[in-house]
Amino acid sequence: MDTFQTMRFFIAVAQSGSFTAAAALHNTTTTNVSKAVSGLEARLQTRLINRTTRRLALTEAGARYLQRCEKILDEVRDADEEAATAHVKPSGRLKIHAMSAIGNHYVIGAIARYREIHPSVRFDLNLTNRVPDLIEEGYDMSIVLARDLPDSGFVAQRLGITYSIVCASPAYVSKRGIPQSPNDLHDHDCLRIVNTVMPAQSWTFDGPEGVETVNVPTSPLHLNTADGMTVAIKNGMGIGIQPIASAVEGLRAGTLVRVLPDYHLEELNLFAIYPSRKFVDAKIKTWVEFLKSAIPALLASDEKVAGSARKR
Repeated sequence: MDTFQTMRFFIAVAQSGSFTAAAALHNTTTTNVSKAVSGLEARLQTRLINRTTRRLALTEAGARYLQRCEKILDEVRDADEEAATAHVKPSGRLKIHAMSAIGNHYVIGAIARYREIHPSVRFDLNLTNRVPDLIEEGYDMSIVLARDLPDSGFVAQRLGITYSIVCASPAYVSKRGIPQSPNDLHDHDCLRIVNTVMPAQSWTFDGPEGVETVNVPTSPLHLNTADGMTVAIKNGMGIGIQPIASAVEGLRAGTLVRVLPDYHLEELNLFAIYPSRKFVDAKIKTWVEFLKSAIPALLASDEKVAGSARKR
């Protein structure tokens, strides 16, 4: 018999003052309850209940043990109830990973708006430009950019499609001119962003003539985050790749200029990845649905800004 059930039998005997009443409460026999309590005393090497032919009485050790058992079983009951309602009411903590540009420009704002609806949900957000091991690192979800995903057995919800563009600062193009085609990049300082998504040695464009690949010349700077690249470009260091999410603020403000406006880099999918479809609790389910409703509109709005820059 498991420890919790034995505790339940002991509590029933202590509260009712009768093995028979305790057995009736738990729909079992008096013998089963008596054996369970005797076995408990034998395991603890402590007498918990003094028995006579007329009455039962807790020993001092039994009274202390009763208090502990009641507290433990209350905690177990609360834990069971909390777990059982996890699929109904969004609450608790979500540990989320997102790639840095996506996290800074989309996910943090989405978290703020989601928590207006579900304030009982708290977030741990980690921004890194890689796809983490969800199980090993204990993440509930990862939000990543990728052309496609390996077969991992995880659930992957596509939130939208985006791409990167090429930008420079007004000061740089005033000094060095504007390339008219991808091949003209050989005459410019091209800043390399190096991570699991962005290419380092070559840039592949989709433009009026179809797909074109250009080997990037020696770079004065390598960076691993899109937001760091934004700062470098604004400081006039050269021409660099910018995810639309990272570029829109500078394009609006005029601190960035879209270079090769008829071209963009390969389209990437934005995925929300989480471990399982089975027994998905309410906070993950509602968070995924919120992202699926909110992110496409944000991507479309930012693409409109990039398109306006192309027209200019």
